[in-house]
Amino acid sequence: MRLPLVLTALLATTAPAVPQQQGPFTVQETGRRFASLQEAVAAIGEGKGTIRIAPGRYGECAVQEAGDIAYTSEVPGKAIFDRAICEGKATLVLRGRSASVDGIVFMRTLVEDGNGAGIRLETGDLAVTNAMFVDGQCGILTASFPRGRITIDRSTFAGLGKDPTGNGAHAIYVGAYGSLKVTKSRFERGTGGHYLKVRAPVVEILDNSFDDSKGMNTNYSIDLSNGASGRIAGNAFEIGPNKDNYGTVIAVAPEGPKHSSAGLVIERNKAWLSPGFKDSTTLVGNWSKDAVTVRDNELADRIAIQARR
Repeated sequence: MRLPLVLTALLATTAPAVPQQQGPFTVQETGRRFASLQEAVAAIGEGKGTIRIAPGRYGECAVQEAGDIAYTSEVPGKAIFDRAICEGKATLVLRGRSASVDGIVFMRTLVEDGNGAGIRLETGDLAVTNAMFVDGQCGILTASFPRGRITIDRSTFAGLGKDPTGNGAHAIYVGAYGSLKVTKSRFERGTGGHYLKVRAPVVEILDNSFDDSKGMNTNYSIDLSNGASGRIAGNAFEIGPNKDNYGTVIAVAPEGPKHSSAGLVIERNKAWLSPGFKDSTTLVGNWSKDAVTVRDNELADRIAIQARR
């Protein structure tokens, strides 16, 4: 027997709704939402996709094994990962083809061996934009991947280095990657180590701020550990009074030259001393045998231009 049309319509409107998957991590291409970041990463797998992260504070972390994934805060600065560590390494452990990070905050990335990071990059290319790495050990830490490229733009690295136990590393440490480009970023309040330590043979470090006025137990602002070619230009350096190593701002091949530095140009930077800095320092300390081009830098008193080490 057929039901009356009115009753049929009523049953249709009162039927149970299909449960909708909820969660703060949305794969943009499919619209699917996930309760955990790792589930969203797994959904992209070996493909290509964007994970949009809703505002909030998360203890989530993720390991990317493959694919090309963009991690994007829906509201820049409002997706905050706090004490989130995977594999005892980092909030994001990346070993896919590529990854990008936009607008995300990484806080208190602390592990026992002192190498806790917001991002641990093991393979693939990486692009970081408008991100913050705050009060941890490392901001970004990489393995060696000679054909990989790293770009960092408009990001902040603050309060990084040693934690209260004395363990710690550097604000950024880049291993033997192919190239590194850092632009319009801020480094401040270091708690040990170097602000930027890199073993890549090609660098562009342009228009950044290195504010060591409130640093403690810091070393070089820029450490080109094995030498490099490229440009370091348009940066501002304030040399703080509480350094472990105050004699050099930019170090070229302090651990031995593996790459040529003959093509390195260091120009149009500004450097000055914080109140309370009682010593003298040198903008460029050159441990390589190459002639580095150093020109048109604006230096305060007690800052020498260049010295052979």
